[in-house]
Amino acid sequence: MRLPARRRTAGRELLFRLGLALGLLLLLTLIVYVDRDAYADHATGGPIGFIDALYYATVTMTTTGYGDITPITPASRLINAMLVTPIRIAFLVLLVGTTVEVLANEGRRALLDARWRKTMRNHTVIIGYGTTGQSAAATLLRGSTTADRIVVIDLESAAVSAANAHGLAAFEGDATSRDLLRRAELPKAREVIITVGRDDTAILTTLTVRQLNRGAHLVVAVNDADNVPLIRQSGADGVVTSSDAVGRLMGLSSMSPQLGEVIEDLLSSGHGMEIHQRLVTPAEDGRAAKELPGEKVLAVIRNRTLRRFFEQGAEVLHTGDEIVVIRPAPDARTARVE
Repeated sequence: MRLPARRRTAGRELLFRLGLALGLLLLLTLIVYVDRDAYADHATGGPIGFIDALYYATVTMTTTGYGDITPITPASRLINAMLVTPIRIAFLVLLVGTTVEVLANEGRRALLDARWRKTMRNHTVIIGYGTTGQSAAATLLRGSTTADRIVVIDLESAAVSAANAHGLAAFEGDATSRDLLRRAELPKAREVIITVGRDDTAILTTLTVRQLNRGAHLVVAVNDADNVPLIRQSGADGVVTSSDAVGRLMGLSSMSPQLGEVIEDLLSSGHGMEIHQRLVTPAEDGRAAKELPGEKVLAVIRNRTLRRFFEQGAEVLHTGDEIVVIRPAPDARTARVE
């Protein structure tokens, strides 16, 4: 489900239509008042004033029509037929159209929401759609994750609009709210990424997420390395210290520009080199890790245990293993073929 951006908010749309209705009423009042000598007031027998013209316009547009004020000359009756009646119809269409549109939109939104909830299983929830959250989403999209399997939660309306522009479903609100997390189907999510910018908020959000979903793989970004143990105790499977990572990359780039360039290349996706995790294929069963063509094995994951390439047990691959490899990015593979 994609939440489309609205051209106007509901309040502004209602005010616009109310102003349009009042404009039609004023126009009809002016038509009657300018041609007031062609109208007769059967109730008082006196001349037609502005209040009388407003009264006539009101009862005419609402099709009440008491008949106490009526056009009596052929010209005024022609004006009623050619102008007043179309204005009356336009007013009714505007009134009924607004009501029907509100009911139709609410009904359609409810149906779409119900259909979306039924299909959301094993998806990814990104809490916080700032720079870090957007980079995480872009990396997922460049991989095997499709846009309809990512849900964004953010407190800022601008971030929600940005997620919508990227084709992602997004919810605006506080991620520590259990009701909001349930609306995003977080209890059924497979992966959760928390990039909220504040460590205290990240800790509280992690605790709330873990209460609703104990099986999802949860990764949290923090600013201060001192908070890493607390985040892990709160239930995070992985913790990324953003300030340390950026500082380490800057230090490497300063001391050894080429090394920093390689690390930056590995962290980026889509060009140069990329890090990838995949299953060992049946054709690779029993082969040495160093013999894989076009890939360099960094680690082997067997029975949920990580073995680095230099550790015992990582030399030979078996079906069911997962491997972390460095390989050429898609553009580099294409260029090499050409």
